[in-house]
Amino acid sequence: MQSAIVSNRLILCVFAFSVSFGLSLVPNWDFTKALLTAIITVLATYSAALFVDKRRRNYEMLVLSSLHRRIRELEGLKYRIAREIKQVEEHKTILYTESQQLQNQIAECRNQRDSLHRELGTFAGQKKQLELEINNFTTELHKLQNNTEKLNNSCSELAAEKRRLELNCNVFRSEITQLKAQIEAFKQEKQEIENNLVLINRLKPQLDEKLYELRIEIHELEIKVSNQNNLLTHTITARENLENILTDLYTKKQAQQSEISQLHNQISLLQDERHLLQNQVWELLQNMETLDQDALTENTQEDLELFPFDEILEPVDPSSPTSDNLPPEWSNFLEKLPTNQIHVLKAIVAQDNPKAIIKQIAEEHMTMPNLLIDAINEVANLTLGELVIKTDAEIPEIYQDHILNLRKMLTKHEELITQS
Repeated sequence: MQSAIVSNRLILCVFAFSVSFGLSLVPNWDFTKALLTAIITVLATYSAALFVDKRRRNYEMLVLSSLHRRIRELEGLKYRIAREIKQVEEHKTILYTESQQLQNQIAECRNQRDSLHRELGTFAGQKKQLELEINNFTTELHKLQNNTEKLNNSCSELAAEKRRLELNCNVFRSEITQLKAQIEAFKQEKQEIENNLVLINRLKPQLDEKLYELRIEIHELEIKVSNQNNLLTHTITARENLENILTDLYTKKQAQQSEISQLHNQISLLQDERHLLQNQVWELLQNMETLDQDALTENTQEDLELFPFDEILEPVDPSSPTSDNLPPEWSNFLEKLPTNQIHVLKAIVAQDNPKAIIKQIAEEHMTMPNLLIDAINEVANLTLGELVIKTDAEIPEIYQDHILNLRKMLTKHEELITQS
């Protein structure tokens, strides 16, 4: 990361030096003045870049310190809530022991009252005094019962307060987990960016070689264009002959249209079956997207082998021709494609969102998804004269003009694999 920043600054300084030196040299052609102006411009540009990097680094440190401060505040609040809950529980145990003591006292009073009732027969003369004592004991019992009711009410209030505090504690715990999840997400994004930078640095020499090969191919194509201009004169004469042949074919076409109308009815029935299969494939893809990313990277190769591409590429579209009448240019296209690019075409035809599988294939072959798609289009342009995959769409798609021949080509590829 540091080397990339240094290289960017070096490029910026070189660009500023060259522009300032050129603009200062053109009016007066004074090399010393132009050199001095260029050096001043380089120093000013480099200092501005350092100032911008320092402001960005200060802002990131400010955001990180605010997050740490928020975490420390939440942990302190959690500690205070736990301490208050502990105090409430201790107070509850004290109240429980006091209520037990009161119940023991009530039981003792009841025992005393029973003993007094038994002694009434022997102490008839002391009946009035005992009755007064009994009345006093009954009043005390009422007071004790009132006290126990008040204690029960206070216990219920304390229990409600405890539940409220536990609810607040759970809320704070959920917030802490969310903050941890965000931090983990930031770390994963950072790791992905670093992996992409490493991959781009590895692909740089390959791209340079590819650029050199493309320049050679452009020169060869220019020679082919000159040859094609010569062939154009010959094709004009052949066109007149073809027009005569087309008139004959038009009469044959009218005879075949009656047969096509009968086939359309069968096509409608097979299209219903195709929609049913596509819905099943969509449900399977939804289940696959819910899996963990680690499990996806480990099992994507197995999914490529187990996913029923052959069943989807078989007669889903009844209007697609069979592999027996595959045009020769498509056969040439199939021969020039490697295995990984054929798997990419299968994924695009079979699935609605094949980005995950294309990314996995690119990572296995140390390349990028866009480079795989460009390589397929390049081979198609050389063999077919047209592109096969749409490059301007967010999700890779096949042009509708080529979908039938492409399915036929993939079916032929599967037949060749089974025969071998």
